[in-house]
Amino acid sequence: MVVIFMLAKRNANNSLFFDMTKDLLSQLKHDYPELRFIDGKKYAFRPPRTIILESKDSRNDYLLLHEVAHAICKHKSFKTDIERLRMESEAWEKAKELASYYDVEMNEDSVQDELDTYRNWLHRKSRCPNCGLTRFQTSDGRYHCPQCNTY
Repeated sequence: MVVIFMLAKRNANNSLFFDMTKDLLSQLKHDYPELRFIDGKKYAFRPPRTIILESKDSRNDYLLLHEVAHAICKHKSFKTDIERLRMESEAWEKAKELASYYDVEMNEDSVQDELDTYRNWLHRKSRCPNCGLTRFQTSDGRYHCPQCNTY
């Protein structure tokens, strides 16, 4: 389990603020030295401890926290698509906690928009190409259509 420890002070408004002027990435590197942060084309988590960053994305603070949350939650792999959606939801919940701690603004609508990309992907993927009915995914990851009985 990763424990976050940092020095904080209270300002004149009695709210906590970090005693360092480092940006979020620097602070995360300090708080999670076991994680490796590298540049890439889009934000991603590569288990067990690599975070890929896209520095050109304007949503970078909350996406960065989301990928760190995957590491904190010890996400590794999934067999079914619904497991993937569960992991994404869990990472977003943890990212909200991190956002509160690091004083990063995280809009719930933006979080739901991100989750919608997975929900929409899952919906499209589960449609049977033969009859259009929603298929179910078996534990081995294969989709089965109960209408036309195809895999």
